[in-house]
Amino acid sequence: MTAAGLITRQEAVAEAAAAAPLTPEQAVEARLWLALRQVEDPEIPISVVGLGLIVSVAYRPDERAVDLELTYTSMGCPAMEFIEDDIRERLCREPDVDIVTIDVVWDPVWTRSRIREDARATMRSLGIVA
Repeated sequence: MTAAGLITRQEAVAEAAAAAPLTPEQAVEARLWLALRQVEDPEIPISVVGLGLIVSVAYRPDERAVDLELTYTSMGCPAMEFIEDDIRERLCREPDVDIVTIDVVWDPVWTRSRIREDARATMRSLGIVA
């Protein structure tokens, strides 16, 4: 581990190799997170994951259902329905998913600190202060 507390790529690979294999449910959840990275905010080309809007994702294999907690940048976000529809549409394209339940939560409160660093860099390149 480096002095800053970050691990190198080689260390990360070694840790991943030493970890137990994913359960089938964990594998589906991992795919769901990747799918959510393809859902962009309708106003700026940043994913809902990159913006930090996704609070949690849980997969229920017995019902082929996804329970998702989602927050927004503000209570009056005009794109709420669009974002929820886009999330449902994308996740229902996954082979193990038939049902998507979205709960909008306001705790934790969304702040700019929830924006991922890669999304922040994209926003800066677009001239958006992040």
